[in-house]
Amino acid sequence: MAAAVTSSSPPVVSQRDPFLDNAKFWAIVLVVCGHLVEDLRDVPYAHALYLFVYTFHMPLFITISGYLSRNFTRLRAQKLVSTLLVPYVIFEIAYSLPRWILYGKFQLTLLDPYFLTWFLLSLFIWRLSTPVWFQVKWPLAVAVGISLISGASALPDELSMNRTLGLLPFYVLGLVLTPQHFQILKRKWVRISGALVLVAGLGITFLVHYDVPTEWIRWRHAYTKIGVDNLTGAGIRLLMLVIGAVLVGAFLSIITSRKTWFTALGGLTIYAYLLHGFVVKGLDRFHDELNNPIGVAAVILFGIALTAVLCTPPFRRLFKWAIEPNLKWAFKSDPGRQSPPPTPPNQDPPQQAGWPQGHTSQAWPDERTTPPAQPTTPAWANEGPQQTAQGGALHPRPGDRTPPPGHP
Repeated sequence: MAAAVTSSSPPVVSQRDPFLDNAKFWAIVLVVCGHLVEDLRDVPYAHALYLFVYTFHMPLFITISGYLSRNFTRLRAQKLVSTLLVPYVIFEIAYSLPRWILYGKFQLTLLDPYFLTWFLLSLFIWRLSTPVWFQVKWPLAVAVGISLISGASALPDELSMNRTLGLLPFYVLGLVLTPQHFQILKRKWVRISGALVLVAGLGITFLVHYDVPTEWIRWRHAYTKIGVDNLTGAGIRLLMLVIGAVLVGAFLSIITSRKTWFTALGGLTIYAYLLHGFVVKGLDRFHDELNNPIGVAAVILFGIALTAVLCTPPFRRLFKWAIEPNLKWAFKSDPGRQSPPPTPPNQDPPQQAGWPQGHTSQAWPDERTTPPAQPTTPAWANEGPQQTAQGGALHPRPGDRTPPPGHP
């Protein structure tokens, strides 16, 4: 009888854990507000806030992206193309149009990202490298070494190589993180410590912000171009990597795991990321009116509201064709693929033929990918194809291993 009841019962649907969605929402708020105040740094406190936010806001997103990319031991070309390359081309063209309209300058180079599109191209390259990091014995140490060495080279702007290699350690950090690491961040003493670290970091930034060249937080130039020799530059970059990682951990420690009004918005942060730049470019025309303390405060409040609005479903319906294009028609079918692998919270099952559309969506490029199980040996010691898809949940439950029906 028990067996009969079990077989006839509907599958348990795994729930999205609010933690990552909450973190991504506030992280995208930092990105939007950072871009809005970038041209208002004549105001002293705006300059300090800009430096503080830029120290860790993109490292935070890259770390989360790495954590959600751990099943790319088996590369999925369709996902990489549809969620990264195609949106990159579309928005690279789209962001060239305002520059043409406002400044009469049209320049399009698909290998040299303009404005915020660099992240899509860098993430594409990072994800291609994922199988390599699962084979490296000390992946994080190797990634840090590559980052430090890359700063000593005059790398070309094509493929955003300076940022791609310089910020690589944060992506690899995400790959080696486990749900247990996030559990540690939820302890009370860690939360208190994290809040104190953020407050202390902000206070220190206000003291030194005019003494720190902003190029160190942009990761786009070699050491010599910033004005230091290679040895000094490597030391400063190592310090920036450590500071960024500490602030990422501190920020995540204060994020609530409860469902809130912004939890659902965290599931559509890619829309806010790719769309807010048009508003930023439009506000350039009002620079003189906003370049004062009150104007900066107003812009920050506007940035929070703008982020929330751009993460709502109506904007997904309007721009899904560009941000989440359906490219099944462009790829050959794979009759050998079987049923979807198990899916943990915060990630939808991989796209498969015969699985109808559902209500959930990706929160960042290809968040629907599923991290592999945490084996008893380090993840990078195993072959990618041998790993199983589970373990991405922050609160594992028996039902978490059951793929939710109703979404590709």
